Amino acid sequence: MKSPTLQMTGLVPVAEIEDRNRLRPVSEAGVEALKASIAETGVMKDAIHVRRKKGGILVLIAGAHRLEAARRLGWTEIEAKVWADVTDDWSRLMEIDDNLAGAEMGPLDTAVFLAERKAVYERLHPEAKHGGDRKSVEFQNQTDIMSVRSFAATTAEKFGLSDRHVRRMIEIGTALSRDELRWLRASKAPIRLTDLQALAKIGDGRERSQVCIRMSNGAKSAADAWRSHRLEMDGTPPVKDPVEEAYVALSKAWARAPVAAKKRFLINHRHEIWEAENKGDSLIKYLDKEGDGK
Repeated sequence: MKSPTLQMTGLVPVAEIEDRNRLRPVSEAGVEALKASIAETGVMKDAIHVRRKKGGILVLIAGAHRLEAARRLGWTEIEAKVWADVTDDWSRLMEIDDNLAGAEMGPLDTAVFLAERKAVYERLHPEAKHGGDRKSVEFQNQTDIMSVRSFAATTAEKFGLSDRHVRRMIEIGTALSRDELRWLRASKAPIRLTDLQALAKIGDGRERSQVCIRMSNGAKSAADAWRSHRLEMDGTPPVKDPVEEAYVALSKAWARAPVAAKKRFLINHRHEIWEAENKGDSLIKYLDKEGDGK
C-alpha cells in the first residue's frame, strides 16, 4: 500500500469540496466563533485537509468548522493541504485526531470519537483483536488501551475519571446507534457524563432507545428518562446504587478542586483515608483485573 502523499498546499475551490459522512455535525457556536476570529484577524489560522480521489474529487478530511465558516462568509476558495494515496481509515483517523486534540467537545461526542478511533485502530491492526489464550487476552487488553492511550489520558484528566471509566465511555460510544445519537443531540438539556454513565448501564437496546427518545422530548437526564420509562412499563423504577452515586459525586468534586485544596483535603482527612484503606473490606474487592477502581 502506498503511503499518503501531500500533493500541495494552496487554495482550492470551496464549492468542489465534499463533506458528507462526518462523525458529528458542526457546532453553531464553533462556526460563529471562527467567523468572529476571521473578522477580527482577517485570516483563517489553519488550513483544512482534503483528499483527492479518483476523478479529481476533493473530500474533506479535517476542518469541517473551518470549511463551513468559509461557506457562510461567501469565500470561493480556501487554503487546504491536499493529500493523495489516502485510505478511508487513514482519513477517519485524521478527522478523529483533529477533533479530539483541538476541539472543545462534550462527553457525548468525545465518547463517539474515542469509540470510532478504537474501531479504526483495530481495522488497521487486526492482531489487536486476537482472542483465545491468556496471552492473547492480555495482548488484546494492552492494544485496546494503546489504541486510544493518549486521548484516553486527556479525557480522563478533563472529566476527572479513571482510565476504566474512559473505557466505559468508549463502550457506550460504540453501542449507540445513529438514531440514538440523533435523539441525544436533539435533547434540549446538554448530555452530561452522568447521562452516558446511566446509558451504559442499560443492557437492553430497546430500553436504551426509549431513554434516548425521552431525552429528545425534554427529559432532564438519562436517569430521569429511564425511571419514567420503567414506571410506565411495569411500575418499577431502576434501583439506585447509593455507592455509585456517592462515588460519582466525590469524583466530580475532586476533579473541580485545585491541587492546593486536594492536598489540604488529604492532610485534614488522613485518618479517615487510612480507615477507608485498612478497615472493613479489602481494597482488592473494589479493584478490577487491571488494578483500576470499580
